Amino acid sequence: MRSLTEAEDFGAIDADNDQLLTQTFEDHEVFLELMKMKRFLIIGRKGSGKTAIFKRMITNDDPKMFTFGHTFSDYPWDHHERQARAGIPDSDKFTHSWKYLIMLTASKMLLNYDQALPFDDESMEALGKLESFVIDTYGSRDPDVTQIFTPSKHLKLKLNIQFNTGLLRAGISPESVPMEDLPLVVQDVNRNLVDNVLACLHPEHRYYICFDQLDFGFDPDDASYISRLIGFLLACRDINIAARNAEKRLCVAVFLRDDIYETLQFEDKNKLTENFVSLIEWDTLRTNKSLKDLMEKRFRAVLSESPREHVRWIHVFDESQEMPGRQSKYQYILNRTYLRPRDMIKFINAVLANYKESTFRGTNNSASFATMTSTPPGKCTVNT
Repeated sequence: MRSLTEAEDFGAIDADNDQLLTQTFEDHEVFLELMKMKRFLIIGRKGSGKTAIFKRMITNDDPKMFTFGHTFSDYPWDHHERQARAGIPDSDKFTHSWKYLIMLTASKMLLNYDQALPFDDESMEALGKLESFVIDTYGSRDPDVTQIFTPSKHLKLKLNIQFNTGLLRAGISPESVPMEDLPLVVQDVNRNLVDNVLACLHPEHRYYICFDQLDFGFDPDDASYISRLIGFLLACRDINIAARNAEKRLCVAVFLRDDIYETLQFEDKNKLTENFVSLIEWDTLRTNKSLKDLMEKRFRAVLSESPREHVRWIHVFDESQEMPGRQSKYQYILNRTYLRPRDMIKFINAVLANYKESTFRGTNNSASFATMTSTPPGKCTVNT
């Protein structure tokens, strides 16, 4: 085991900058359920690890697994707002525009990422229809999905998409439907896209479309935001069920703060919760995972000198000395980090920095919060 003074830190609190992420988060029950496509809606408190799982999903190196990650901050909400379907309940008026976005994302993945397609005659025909529609409408096999609702775009439907032409306004040609008229034909368009996408999916491959950062811009008093979010969840549910019924491995995964999910009220929410929600937790009776397990993986990644060397919590923290209230050092830190990986990593990085400073100075300021001292060498204590 390397000396603690050689360690720079035990990872970043931001998943985007955490170099240890792929080594330390792959065995949580929520991650495993998502990998098996058992549940698609991942909820948890802020800092509980949602973005860590999202990042782990979209940076995978499995040659038979294809992923695409959406972040809310990139989405063109002003154009999306114009796609709301009038005359239907608020909870459902955005469902079809969300399905359209998801299906365009799936088409982008199939046309550009999976080189094993097509795999049979049916998938060849379906892939050809998707390619014609995407290129004719967006001018590229690889469109920018954040711009799919741009008003300058025109849907090319006649040759590739079967729909009821009577739905169009007078004078509108099926070969050039303005994007503002998408709500008039979106149900037919989506039905065609779903059928063709499912026909294209390789039976030996897995496909994930992941959405994160859904808390950006959240306002519990914004009825329009709430409606967009409910419509989004219903769209994801419908597509995931369609893929499951077709025995294809496509999963639209959602990462959402649990407090936001609790504010949503819509029909069938209980069924959605029971069948499709996974709650990220640590150190509770509902999970086998603890933040001690998480940190031991990080200790091993940073401090072990061989692949077989395990670095346990007690190798880093001296638990022979209790904290105030007869608490172990782990429980003491756990109580101050709110059962959240982000806060646990931040706290222990601060303890490490304090320990290294005390070691280099040859001092032990036990009155300082979270001071680390070496007792015995290579093992650390936390004092207050």
